[in-house]
Amino acid sequence: MPTDYSINFTDVSFAYNGSSIIENASFTIDTNESVCIIGPNGGGKTTLLKLMLGLVKPQNGTVTIGGGKVEAIRTCIGYMPQYLLFDPQFPVTVMDIVLMGRLGLKRVGLYGKQDKITARRILDELGMRHLENRMFSQLSGGERQRILIARALACEPRILLLDEATSNVDIFAEAQLMDVIQRLAGQMTVVMVSHDIGFVSHLFKRVICVNRKVFVHETKSLSGPVMEKLYGNSLRVVDHQNHME
Repeated sequence: MPTDYSINFTDVSFAYNGSSIIENASFTIDTNESVCIIGPNGGGKTTLLKLMLGLVKPQNGTVTIGGGKVEAIRTCIGYMPQYLLFDPQFPVTVMDIVLMGRLGLKRVGLYGKQDKITARRILDELGMRHLENRMFSQLSGGERQRILIARALACEPRILLLDEATSNVDIFAEAQLMDVIQRLAGQMTVVMVSHDIGFVSHLFKRVICVNRKVFVHETKSLSGPVMEKLYGNSLRVVDHQNHME
């Protein structure tokens, strides 16, 4: 089994229908490092995740994981998308949702005993085992987000990609999700897209700032001028660790 799960971008550019999304991005995310991707809407945050997954291909440059092709290691990547489209009338349980994360590991047949053991273990670790037989449509927004993280973890990944995991949840649910992400840090490579700058300094040592151009910063170096350059607005940056603005 490989031990190198570093993510490497080298001079990567990507355009959609002729419109430039990512321009000449070069950076490395180390094995078992946790980083956050921040930037304005439409700046290319989700596109970076899709390039890491191999769902889209760069027009120029290369994306590798552990020095090899993304496709060769895709089953080691857990992914939580920003949006989940589902019919609330469809009778799907929490266990059904989590087991979906095992599909990429199966060639044929139904879910086996080991699949269900793994799914239940992950639900236990996230404190959600009691919801195993609950209908997914009956869950709160925060509960759904944690179940979607459980689905991403069901493949027992070495890399976890989370796209706006804290969107559309209340403060209590956000705190629970942050606790989950914090506990995963160091166990695997974690890359999270977030719009919530306030929590970034608490959870991540490095951030990837993207607005077509990509820059990597130490979280402690984030300042008003850096954020204004990224977002193009006058912003206040709050350091939650030191309680300073």
